[in-house]
Amino acid sequence: MAQPHYTVNFSAWDGVFAVPDCVVDQHIKLAGAVQLKVLLWVLRHGGKPFSSQDAAEGLHLPEGDVTDAIQYWVAAGLISSPGEENAPDTPEPTAFFTEEKEAPAVKTPLPQKVRRSPKPTGLVLAERISQSEEISFLMQEAQRILGRTISPALSSTLLAAHDDYGLPVEVLIMLLMYVKSVGKISTQYIDAVARGWAEEEIFTHDAAEKKLHQLSEVAKAWRHIENVIGIDHRSPSSREEQYTERWIFQWKFSDEMVREAYERCVDATGKMTLGYMNKILERWHKSGITTIQQAKAEQEERNAKRAPKPEQGRTYDIDAFNDMDFTNEIHFPK
Repeated sequence: MAQPHYTVNFSAWDGVFAVPDCVVDQHIKLAGAVQLKVLLWVLRHGGKPFSSQDAAEGLHLPEGDVTDAIQYWVAAGLISSPGEENAPDTPEPTAFFTEEKEAPAVKTPLPQKVRRSPKPTGLVLAERISQSEEISFLMQEAQRILGRTISPALSSTLLAAHDDYGLPVEVLIMLLMYVKSVGKISTQYIDAVARGWAEEEIFTHDAAEKKLHQLSEVAKAWRHIENVIGIDHRSPSSREEQYTERWIFQWKFSDEMVREAYERCVDATGKMTLGYMNKILERWHKSGITTIQQAKAEQEERNAKRAPKPEQGRTYDIDAFNDMDFTNEIHFPK
């Protein structure tokens, strides 16, 4: 079926205004909806001085969002900020956001807990995108992988993950593909995963491949346990993922043993609790118990130890008591 072709309706053009080529060539893939709206509004007003409040009122947008958008275009060189014409020199970017070739990719040794510096502003973000082809490529790939225009908050998160956490672009792209595959693409989750990878020193393609394989095994273990004990399909907590991966791949328990631990957990607590199951399976693992027969023998031994011991003290001979003659007359002293 032939695709329809569209044409421009010139009869609706009562007036026109120019849009710089670079907006389409460089920024249309990176700029968000608010940023593009603000630029069109500014260009439509023919270079007249304006404030962020003017633009916010004209576009019916929050002034804070408009201010961030304006800063993006200021950094891109399409809008002049107040006093910029008289500024003697353009300040250099801070050392934190220098080019990759001037800054080490990874600080050694890395602290145990990675700490984030203040979130990059829209101005810093725009500067880094315009200065670094690598960062520009990261933002474009993020939009392609996630299938949507990424927000300024996510753009800043990715930039900080690269500049602050030290994760290379290729590792961040692999991270984005992972979060997309598990359906968790919120900015907060992406930041948490990036921080975790940095703390584990996942700074190379090979390290990321190994991590993704581990995560795949964890997901596989959870799905398997769901089927074995009949858990309704849901997203597990991090601790639950650790439990199930340990049972299946580290301790290598059979389905039969996992099911036995589940039944004992329910009998004891009246509900399914993976933490309680983990205590049972951990005890079996330490004791080398791998079969149902061994588990039952261990339970019998534990029950025997818990059984109450006979009361110690004076004992009576029942047979001797029955043989006693109570017919003899008993004389009491007068």
